[in-house]
Amino acid sequence: MSSSLNPAAAALAPLDALPPDGLHECEAGIDGETESLILYRAPDGAVRAWLNVCPHAGRRLDFAPGKFLRSKTGELVCAVHGATFELGNGDCVAGPCRGDCLRAVPVHVADGQVWLDAAVPASG
Repeated sequence: MSSSLNPAAAALAPLDALPPDGLHECEAGIDGETESLILYRAPDGAVRAWLNVCPHAGRRLDFAPGKFLRSKTGELVCAVHGATFELGNGDCVAGPCRGDCLRAVPVHVADGQVWLDAAVPASG
């Protein structure tokens, strides 16, 4: 699936709001709608982003705004049905949507901020 993003890049969060191996919720305009995003800062410093939507039932992945469950091995776990997502690529590795993936949103880091990429469509 492909989506068009805002015509201008938007700052989503300061990089220091994302500790290494941490998750952070923020909002961004995608397809003319305000969407909740999950930002993940990998231990190597790379930042990834996905829509905060479980592909199984279309519900938010956080159990309370900005509060996420993690498995003992560090994967993101859907609080509703237990779908488990690998944070390197957003793939569902266990649960009701195994084999599916989170819908990626392109971001980059510049000037100490995480930015939504305006020119690259979201993918899933």
